[in-house]
Amino acid sequence: MSLLLALLAAAATPAPAQDFRARLPEDEVIYFVLPDRFENGDRSNDRGGLSGDRLTTGYDPTHKGFYHGGDLKGLTARLDYIQALGATAIWVGPIFKNKAVQGGPGRETAGYHGYWITDFTRVDPHLGTAEDFRALVAAAHARGMKVYMDIIANHTADVIQNRECVGKTECVYRSRADYPYQRRGKTMINRGFAGDGVQTAENFAKLTDPTYAYTPFVPAAERTVKVPAWLNDVTLYHNRGDTTYRNESSTMGDFVGLDDLMTENPRVLAGMIDIFGGWIDRYGIDGFRIDTAKHVNPEFWAAFVPAMQARAVARGIPNFHIFGEVSEHDIRPAALAQHTIVDKLPSVLDFAFKEAVVATVAGTRGTDIFEALFDGDVLYAKGYDTARILPTFTGNHDDGRFATSVRWAFPQASDAEILDRVKLSNAMLLTLRGVPTIYSGDEQGFVGDGGDQDAREDMFASRVATYNDNRLIGTSATTATANFGRDNPLFRDLATLAKLRTRTPALTRGRQMLRARQETPGLLAISRFDPVTGAEVLLAFNTSTAPLSRAVEVDVTSAKFETLAGARCAARATAPGSVTVTLPPLGYAVCAAERAR
Repeated sequence: MSLLLALLAAAATPAPAQDFRARLPEDEVIYFVLPDRFENGDRSNDRGGLSGDRLTTGYDPTHKGFYHGGDLKGLTARLDYIQALGATAIWVGPIFKNKAVQGGPGRETAGYHGYWITDFTRVDPHLGTAEDFRALVAAAHARGMKVYMDIIANHTADVIQNRECVGKTECVYRSRADYPYQRRGKTMINRGFAGDGVQTAENFAKLTDPTYAYTPFVPAAERTVKVPAWLNDVTLYHNRGDTTYRNESSTMGDFVGLDDLMTENPRVLAGMIDIFGGWIDRYGIDGFRIDTAKHVNPEFWAAFVPAMQARAVARGIPNFHIFGEVSEHDIRPAALAQHTIVDKLPSVLDFAFKEAVVATVAGTRGTDIFEALFDGDVLYAKGYDTARILPTFTGNHDDGRFATSVRWAFPQASDAEILDRVKLSNAMLLTLRGVPTIYSGDEQGFVGDGGDQDAREDMFASRVATYNDNRLIGTSATTATANFGRDNPLFRDLATLAKLRTRTPALTRGRQMLRARQETPGLLAISRFDPVTGAEVLLAFNTSTAPLSRAVEVDVTSAKFETLAGARCAARATAPGSVTVTLPPLGYAVCAAERAR
């Protein structure tokens, strides 16, 4: 039996469920889903148990900024679809109880996305119940699939108001220099408080007056809305106004009004450890994606992460994967890497990888970008060992879909070229180092109108006009009908590549070596090596619209090659240490070497 046939035969049989805990983070293929936009399994919870119009219930399936009805039961019912795609882990968008609606008059939207939490201990009633989540985790685990929770420690829903900002669309950030903790106007307050750098309970016990920058208050109707109850104490928040996303305000300002927790305070740290440790204890989940991680002080993560890892080990979860969102739109990885050293985060979402693929496959930059990207792997806390567990992606629910970037960059391109470019990006995602993360809908050719709400289309039949007028890739279907078929060429390619990856140790755990790159669109060649046998898998990508044929250096023991995916590989090396790579426009090849004896 050929290597390819052996891999496909093995992929046809699901891994035994009892083995899933032993897999390392880099062994996974992650599928990211916002439950509200995936599948509606229970229409009785569409309004979250609330009565009234959309401004009360948050439910309006015709508006892109409100709840649409997807839930945990729907997600559980579609696990077979996700597994058929080749995903081995599911990253579930936040499921905690949210403030249903917030925003000023005419600017109201709903918490369908899960990032406006009021109760950190409960499942949002729009999404289901605690038992629904327990059933999802159990069903995924029975299939040998992991479940990662999306968590938030930076902020809560917008409940606290500042009197000086009521009626205004912006609440300007007030710094510690201009508005120190120990003074309100000319009046001295919080005497003896040594500043937020002294992170002891004794010091923060002296921070009793929160009016140093603004005069925060909670409307009467919401004074006890947050759970656990300690979250209702306004002194546990920064209360300095809206962040500018830069400098001091990056960790102390409110995200468009969302109440920014004073994570320097040991009470907040202990509370968050208790909250999220409880989710591990109760449900046995397999990892956390941490929202807005870079907007929290490093000392918090340095204590929080080990506590979560210890809770996981105690629960029998040895490979608990924690990765932070550090949104940096820069191909240079240094800004990401610092958070694995300073913040001591085990891993971060690889925004630099996404930027590199967009710049080359949805752009015209040379493939030498990848040399700079991968050379930066040494900057991470544990070098390549950390880089290997960075979740990689090409688009997401905030920045928009990769296919959208392609359409914007090449408005005159044919449908065939657009499809080829998206296929090429998927080949990079599923074969290069990191943990490939597929955003739900990408496998169905979704093309949004931009980022944020415009990239959060429904997988079930949508009633949103601005979604349903989108021209999808690889299909004549629209989002007006359910999109859970398995015939889209993108679904088929992703499924093939995902299963190939998870059955090929060189593609999950293997070291990586750059073989060829150029300053213009064209060839990128990279070798990956089996961590046990040392056998080489050559990856070749053509980012240009012209065919190419080039000699590429390989290991001198790599004598024969077998095609695992993409264009046909040369059967033999042309000489010890050299093989000819021939690729069509925007093509790729995955070539497994047989070592000379």
